[in-house]
Amino acid sequence: MTPPVVLTIAGSDSGGGAGIQADLKTFAALGAYGASVLTAITAQNTRGVTGIHPVPAESVAAQLDAVLGDLPVAAVKVGMIGDPAVAKVIAERAADLPNLVVDPVLVATSGSRLGEAAVVSVLMPYAQVVTPNRHEAGALVGRLVETAEEMAASAAEIAATGPRAVVVTGSELALDVLWHDGGLSTLRGESVPTPNNHGSGCTFSSAIAVRLAAGDPVPVAVAAAKEYVTGALRGGAGWRLGAGPGPLDHFWNNRV
Repeated sequence: MTPPVVLTIAGSDSGGGAGIQADLKTFAALGAYGASVLTAITAQNTRGVTGIHPVPAESVAAQLDAVLGDLPVAAVKVGMIGDPAVAKVIAERAADLPNLVVDPVLVATSGSRLGEAAVVSVLMPYAQVVTPNRHEAGALVGRLVETAEEMAASAAEIAATGPRAVVVTGSELALDVLWHDGGLSTLRGESVPTPNNHGSGCTFSSAIAVRLAAGDPVPVAVAAAKEYVTGALRGGAGWRLGAGPGPLDHFWNNRV
C-alpha cells in the first residue's frame, strides 16, 4: 500500500537529533513517506548550536513548489523558520498545505535561540495544530508559563490567534494541555528520567502530522504522538551519544 506523504519544512541539525533529521526519522518509524524543505543549515551537536546559515527564501519557495507540484502531500509539519521572508513564502502557499502542524521552534534544548515569536505568528491563522512547549508558549504570549494553569491559559490565548488546536507541552512534567474545539483537556503521561531529550518537540509535532495524514482527529493524533514520544524517550534513555542531551530512539516501536 502506498504510504501517506508528510512534508517537513524545517532546519537541518548536523548532529541528527532534531530538525529535519528527527522529522524524517519519525515519519519513517510511523509508516509515512517523508519529503523535506530546508529552511536553514545549523552547525550543532548535543552541546549546542555553533552556527546558523539561513536558506534564502527563493530557494525555500523553489523546494516547496517542487514537492507540491509532484507529491500528494497529506500533512505538513513546520519547524524552524528564522527568516520572516520564509514565513511569508509558507503563508502564501498555506492553501496547499493540508493538516498544517506548526512547531514554534524558538529555543534549542541547549538554550540557543533559533527563532522569533513574531515570525512564527504569521502562520498561526493557517495552522491545524500548534505545538509550543511551556517556554515557547511563554514567548508567544509574552509572559512566563510554568504551571498547568498557566499552560492552559496560554493555550487558549494562542488559540485566539487563529490555529484550530493548540498543544502546550510540559516537557519534563509529562503533562500537556490541549485546546481544541473550544475546550481544554489535560493529557498526563509517564515521566521518563533521561537527559536524552534533544529533538523531543520536533518528534512530537512530526508524529502528530503523521497521524493527521492517516485521518485521525486531532485529540487522537495528539494522544498517539505523546505515546510515541514517551516510547522514544524511554528507548534512548541509556544512550551515550555526545557530551550533552542526546537524541531519542525514533525506531523504538520497530524493536518491540
